[in-house]
Amino acid sequence: MTDPSNTGALAGIKVIELGQLIAGPFCGQLLGDMGADVIKVEPPGQNGTGGGDPMRTWGNGEHKLWWQVIARNKRGVSANLRVPEGQNLLRRLLDGADILIENFKPGTMEKWGLGPAELQALFPRLIIVRMSGYGQTGPYSDRAGYGGIGEAMGGWRAIVGDPDRPPSRMGVSIGDTLAATYGCMGALAALHARETSGKGQVVDSALYEAVLQVMESVVPEYAAMGLVRQRSGSILPGIAPSNVYPCSDGEYMIGGNGDTVFARLCEAMGQPGLAADPRFTTHIARGERQGELDTLIGAWTSQHTVEELEALMIAHSVPASRVYTGREMLSDPHFAARGALAQVPHPELGEVTMQAPMPRLSANPSAIRRAAPQTVGADNAEVYGALGFDQEALAGLSARGVI
Repeated sequence: MTDPSNTGALAGIKVIELGQLIAGPFCGQLLGDMGADVIKVEPPGQNGTGGGDPMRTWGNGEHKLWWQVIARNKRGVSANLRVPEGQNLLRRLLDGADILIENFKPGTMEKWGLGPAELQALFPRLIIVRMSGYGQTGPYSDRAGYGGIGEAMGGWRAIVGDPDRPPSRMGVSIGDTLAATYGCMGALAALHARETSGKGQVVDSALYEAVLQVMESVVPEYAAMGLVRQRSGSILPGIAPSNVYPCSDGEYMIGGNGDTVFARLCEAMGQPGLAADPRFTTHIARGERQGELDTLIGAWTSQHTVEELEALMIAHSVPASRVYTGREMLSDPHFAARGALAQVPHPELGEVTMQAPMPRLSANPSAIRRAAPQTVGADNAEVYGALGFDQEALAGLSARGVI
């Protein structure tokens, strides 16, 4: 585990995270990695249930490890926000806080008396990051929405997958993490604006709009020309060659679509004349004959091993890569040299290897300072004790189901 001393760029910033599942907690993870003191509030167990964020039980395999990533750098407390005592606990936590993160269905915070109008009247400097499927306003705002729904409405799902099959899922929860990343970006912008205004503001990050932001030219292509981008499988139409190609022992990604890069790829293939072939001389020509070109390259790559191809691509300075899984990441020397992976203590496994924080700041590096809270309310005594609650008071709150 990295040095627990906090030198992150957001050291001194206090964040209260109410979010559950992915969007809210990932936003909190990003802020925590950059040095913020993130206090995660989870619901306590009720009527025999274990309570807590459902992310505690998400993941694959025997050990559910997603929680260890998304809840790192956070202190964990419990509070039942559905009852007045729990709502008052949140208000106590927000005294001196800089950022509040929530991703409930719009109207929920207002129903609890914890909407922006109420909270910013008490805490004018508070920045409230709100993440939801459709945003806080508009005719769809009260609809339930998950990441996949945002991906569908934002345009992502329509173009992912093979053209002769239904839309595919990317494989990770990209709609949620995009909304969280834009929520984090908005929070940082609001922190800067507060330096001048002295006041906080609301950051409204909708899942579908976060996806919409990365849809490149999909909207203007339709608005200007009536073009509807279609699913294209492993290629980006008109950008060639750029694909995963077969090898004798696996698969290999090559991105040789630039004119000079394509010429170097042709040299590596031992077919320099292809670069001067009128069918492939220009970017547009290669795009028009994308399938034909991929077939030619695939016929060549299939005669080589992944290791042989990699040596050739490096020697000719052609952008290319093995298709990595966790196995390759853990054994790759570049991952190790860059510190792209970090080891974090775990009570059962000893330690868990996970992705390290990024981006990299030269003067205020991000770090994993503490492991995820392993139990619901793990830091109740520390956090609530600092607010003046003694053991007897905490026991009473627990007995009443408040924490």
